[in-house]
Amino acid sequence: MYDIVVIGGGAVGTAVARELSRYKLRIALLEKEEELAFGVSKSNSGIIHPGTQNAPHSLKGRLCVQGNQLVRSISRELGVDFKEVGELIVAFTLEDIARLKQIQLDAQALGVGGLQLVDRSWLWENEPNLSHKIIAALYAPTAGIISPYRWTYDLSENARRNGVEIFTRTRVDRITRAGDHFEISAAGQTYACRYLVNCAGLFADEIAAMLGIRDFTIKPRKGEEFLLDKKRQNLTNHLIFPLPSPASKGTLVIITSDGNPMIGPTAEDTDDKSDVSTSEAGLRKVITSVKRLVPAIDERDIIAYFAGARPVAGDDFIIRHEYAAAGCITVAGIQSPGLTASPAIALYVVELLRKHGLVLRRKLFFHRYRKKTVHLFSAGFDRAQRLIRKDPSYGDIVCRCEMVSAKEIREAIQRGARTLDGIKFRTRCQAGRCHGSFCTSRVMKILAEETRAPLTAISKRGPGSALVVGDRAQEPPGGAAQEGGQP
Repeated sequence: MYDIVVIGGGAVGTAVARELSRYKLRIALLEKEEELAFGVSKSNSGIIHPGTQNAPHSLKGRLCVQGNQLVRSISRELGVDFKEVGELIVAFTLEDIARLKQIQLDAQALGVGGLQLVDRSWLWENEPNLSHKIIAALYAPTAGIISPYRWTYDLSENARRNGVEIFTRTRVDRITRAGDHFEISAAGQTYACRYLVNCAGLFADEIAAMLGIRDFTIKPRKGEEFLLDKKRQNLTNHLIFPLPSPASKGTLVIITSDGNPMIGPTAEDTDDKSDVSTSEAGLRKVITSVKRLVPAIDERDIIAYFAGARPVAGDDFIIRHEYAAAGCITVAGIQSPGLTASPAIALYVVELLRKHGLVLRRKLFFHRYRKKTVHLFSAGFDRAQRLIRKDPSYGDIVCRCEMVSAKEIREAIQRGARTLDGIKFRTRCQAGRCHGSFCTSRVMKILAEETRAPLTAISKRGPGSALVVGDRAQEPPGGAAQEGGQP
């Protein structure tokens, strides 16, 4: 019997689990994928929004502004790299400037600070690659960037250290009410709990329907994005936004936390929650849109294409207690700015649980901090030399594109990585221009050694994505294969 079960192991679910782990509670987190962050969170652009493009009285707007501040403090506690780079929403005409002024007023009503309308001379000095047709912009200095994967993994590791039990490969099949608690059937097991938090992303409506709640539907909105080579990392100095449309914040020029510029996304409503395909039409649309902002962007610099689906359920977040299923908190429709808002959503959920009967007693000691993960690509030459002298495996470079060592890969596996994508999201190994052509076989060998699994059990992202197939599996040195631990 758990006090609380959280369904969904993305940025929001792990933030909720970590916040609840401050209290004397027995908590489980269930994730259907092979690893955490493999759902909506894996396709996140990593922008920490300031709150400039949300309705002034919306829940998402309020939680975005609060989350923007919380991300800073939590990043320091967990050792996650957060960079404040600022954003520019650009104007081409006088009519556009009028819209910028309204966006500024709405953002100020939400409490966004430091906003400034800047003119063409400011833009020429600070963003020389912007189109000279742009005549002004709204500058929001509090916008930032973060790795959405490392944010999710570091939240989960800290939650686990504070007692949260995390189960991956645990798809929920059925939820029933049994007296004063819920019984959740998942992956052949039953998890009983007094309170339930539904953070299931694209599938939050399906989880809700298991409880008889059918007043909202998740409508997937697919976004295609395109990653540029690191050699273009100085293309812009800020996040570049066009004026927003009713459906999205537009097609952007994005700085990422790892140095690669990114362009996109598109915004295409679809009925298929599993559709993460990219298309020539999507590429053409994105290239046309971003070259209007930054003409120097060259299609030949693209090194990766990917897509993700945003879980749309109306214009605002749905975060509420379900009176029809007392003890259940629904967290649904968490599209942009969901990453930014995730720590604020967690606080909101805790207060809802408190309001509806959960007794919250703070632990005498909460492990607030975690040791920052070492990444050679950001360590600098002098520190890298010191690390190698201390442990030569830091000098065994497996991924040359992104400068990732064997030491970092083994540490990622020890922290919970069980797939090639799990290693990539934690370390950036295989994320460079060669897409793992040089390093994949070595990564597979290390993964097999560390998990004591045959190579035929090593996959890109779980079942159905194995790279080596055959009738017989070569056992790794030291004995039979066994299942690795949970992240």
